[in-house]
Amino acid sequence: MFSLTWVIAIVILALIFDYINGFHDTANAIATSVSTKALSPRAAIMVAATLNFLGALSGTAVAATIGKGIIKPEVVTPQIICAALIGAIFWNVFTWYFGIPSSSSHALIGGLVGAALVGFGPSEVSWNGFVRIFSGLLTTPVIGLVVGSIIMYLLFWIFKKSSPAKTNRQFRRLQIITACMASFAHGSNDAQKTMGIITMSLVSAGILISFEVPLWVKIACAMAMAAGTAMGGWKIIRTMGGKIFRIEPINGFAADFSSSLVIFVSSKLGVPVSTTHVVSSSIMGVGAAKRMKGVRWNIAKQIVIAWFITIPLSGVVAAIVYTLFSYLF
Repeated sequence: MFSLTWVIAIVILALIFDYINGFHDTANAIATSVSTKALSPRAAIMVAATLNFLGALSGTAVAATIGKGIIKPEVVTPQIICAALIGAIFWNVFTWYFGIPSSSSHALIGGLVGAALVGFGPSEVSWNGFVRIFSGLLTTPVIGLVVGSIIMYLLFWIFKKSSPAKTNRQFRRLQIITACMASFAHGSNDAQKTMGIITMSLVSAGILISFEVPLWVKIACAMAMAAGTAMGGWKIIRTMGGKIFRIEPINGFAADFSSSLVIFVSSKLGVPVSTTHVVSSSIMGVGAAKRMKGVRWNIAKQIVIAWFITIPLSGVVAAIVYTLFSYLF
């Protein structure tokens, strides 16, 4: 069922998805540091690309969750995987074009479920695994919002007697550290999702005996994400860096620190999260702690709507692509 041609096609599509994920989600790590001028755009992108690469090599727990927890092994066919990847790629490009911060994780999961439903029916989706993964995707933005608010309140309390100018100078330097943290955390979670897809396909094709991510897959996914990150995603950077609320260095530090903490802990626990959702919710939490009316809730509302429609719409695209494959092959 898995010919060499199909395996090569899956690897290429997976790396394209990883590359797009890199420039689509670049804003997650560097938007606040660019908007506060803690880093120049060029320096910020190079920092993000380098730390994304290193983060991608830091573990495989998330890869195992994606590779074994969404659809049952017997329905892992090349058509299912290719349709899922095309659905996810389409949604990422569509939302990037319009500057909407959406979740690459949601798009990939929606693609897998949509293709499997059309191809084999609801019984072949691992619903327990899907619910666990989806629960993590839903709860981590809430955690990011709460943690961002708490950290911002603590910083306001600690530095309440300092002059705003001095405080912002200090935190503008500290933002470089949190930009590195956020970039590493992003790579540690997002790149592993693609590793999981490729490894799942290699196991189903009989090329691998057990689910263990090969070194070449780790390096290829890390390089693809780093290359995409180096390209940048300026439309989404503008949305994340200034349209939610007016970010100052202390706010950017709080948002990046809280989101990187949530993402990295999730990576170590093997929980796939949406880095876009965690970062944007952390920014909302920090903004609400600063001044509730200062948050542009209409922009936040658009982002939240994108959160909820990504899985069904990417699933629909994957289902259509799978149907076309079934006629062609």
